[in-house]
Amino acid sequence: MKKQTAGRKDLGDFAPKFAELNDDVLFGEVWSREDKLSLKNRSIVTITALISKGIVDTSLKYHLETAKNNGVTKTEMAEILTHLAFYAGWPNAWAAFRMAKEVYAENTEKEEQF
Repeated sequence: MKKQTAGRKDLGDFAPKFAELNDDVLFGEVWSREDKLSLKNRSIVTITALISKGIVDTSLKYHLETAKNNGVTKTEMAEILTHLAFYAGWPNAWAAFRMAKEVYAENTEKEEQF
């Protein structure tokens, strides 16, 4: 897993302890426990939690991209979001679908360039 530095980059001067916890504990210790739960499954759980809480901002887009990189296919993502719509709310699912379409379209565009 790639070392996370977003916390320090974005908040290091303003909130150094939060940045440290984000980079070293959340991403450094929790996400790195791949022997307990795969990165793919962690991505699915994270996306589910964000959408369920109505968090459909750039953090969701980051985690959608991470999910794609961790092996969640476009078909799986569509099914996950469809399933979530009934539990997390239709408007939340719509917002997530808009972002997911962008994220997974980027993959198609890159594949077509080669």
